[in-house]
Amino acid sequence: MLADSNEEICLEARRHGIVLVRPLVGAVVLAGVGGVLTTLPWPVSVAGMGVVALGAVVALRAVWKWERTRVVVTTEKVFVVNGTWRKRARAVRLAAVEAVELEQSFPGQLLGYGTVVVGPLALENVPRPKRLYHLLDRLAT
Repeated sequence: MLADSNEEICLEARRHGIVLVRPLVGAVVLAGVGGVLTTLPWPVSVAGMGVVALGAVVALRAVWKWERTRVVVTTEKVFVVNGTWRKRARAVRLAAVEAVELEQSFPGQLLGYGTVVVGPLALENVPRPKRLYHLLDRLAT
């Protein structure tokens, strides 16, 4: 990722944990429904075990994706990197950025997450977005 020997990493962070709320609530609902189904007679109990397993897969996938997604800011670029077996990076050179924008909903202000838009790249659900905004604004000028 770092092309220039003078390029330094200024910040590396994963997305805010708020991104896990929806999939984990869905996983808990699936596990609850599956748990109720397992108390019923066969063959419904077998289907219930499958629904519980599906809930576990949904939760595991969400946490894995959250863990493997990073926002990286260097002195030259800003990246969003994700993936395990197949890494994918989207980057913007800070020298080409004309504007940096900060978007925060009311819940985002309360919980400390938001979206920072850097040129064509939107960094969604980042923790402490004001800090990231100020860092990018400083590096882009």
